Amino acid sequence: MPPFLRARAVSWRGAAMSRGDAIRIALPDAVDADALHHCDPTLPVVRLSGPTMGTGWSLQAVLPRDLDPREVSSAVVRRLDGLVAQMSHWEPDSDLCRFNRAPAGVWVTLASDFAHVMWSALAVARDSDGAFSPSVGALVDRWGFGPPGPVARPPDEADLAGLLSRSDWRRLDHDEASGRLRQPGGLALDLSAIAKGYAVDAVMAELAAMGIRHALVEVGGELCGRGLRPDGQPWWVDLEEPPGARLPVLRVGLHGLSVATSGSYVRGPHNLDPRTGRPAGHGVVACSVLHASAMLADGWASALSVAGAEVGLLLAIRNSLAVRWVVEQEGQWQETLSPALLDMMEEGEAVI
Repeated sequence: MPPFLRARAVSWRGAAMSRGDAIRIALPDAVDADALHHCDPTLPVVRLSGPTMGTGWSLQAVLPRDLDPREVSSAVVRRLDGLVAQMSHWEPDSDLCRFNRAPAGVWVTLASDFAHVMWSALAVARDSDGAFSPSVGALVDRWGFGPPGPVARPPDEADLAGLLSRSDWRRLDHDEASGRLRQPGGLALDLSAIAKGYAVDAVMAELAAMGIRHALVEVGGELCGRGLRPDGQPWWVDLEEPPGARLPVLRVGLHGLSVATSGSYVRGPHNLDPRTGRPAGHGVVACSVLHASAMLADGWASALSVAGAEVGLLLAIRNSLAVRWVVEQEGQWQETLSPALLDMMEEGEAVI
């Protein structure tokens, strides 16, 4: 890497550290020279936001001088509405819900976004040894976490046995070349653990198509940063910390990088282990994943939260993932960092 780019990354670390005490810094392993050359300190950061997917979206972006923020907002809303129409498990008329109602044996041709997320979800399911699954819709509903709402009692062993036999992702035959997925009968998709991340990627691509090089995009807590702020700094984000954890801040420079966190401290133990049909144990209260793709960061955060820090660390090493787990057991807090994340946190020039 050219010396001026290496110096830039070291200066980023120094600027982030100067913002407070007990801060750890993580940076990507490359600096985008083109973004540096097209960073205009005279342009403002425009902030836009709105509702989507039962949560909200927001962005901070440096817009070209001739681009109206209202045009950007409209384009983002259209893109997100299109994704909801394809993959929402809360909208009865969505493509996903229609697939869930399809008769056994029917092959369904998926829209391009739906197909891309589906194939990626199946890959994460395979590579996580089943700690993630796109086919847990029936389990989610039975536990009271889905559209039908709360349940009077949790499922018993007989309930779970029946649900697990219907919900195995390995029952899904698919043809990536034609974009088709086969409904094996009674299987309900739920892509909520990966679709918000994809929405971040999709919005970022929409911004790029409009000539926006520098932006931070967030959907439901999943984030992606591209380019730089007008001051030449990356988009700094502190990893979410569960209340009471009292860990040193881990600040990430989102420069061509995304982050997603799966945590039980916000909504309770809602992450179901697809292999047992029950809420995951292990005491994991937060699992954050850094990745170039927000979609994959989102899916892997869910998978590695379910797997737990011990087994999850082996999966992270096997798949070269930058991950942080925060575990609470009997009032004691423990943090586990994967080797890929530790490499991003090395002091001085070794961070590059």
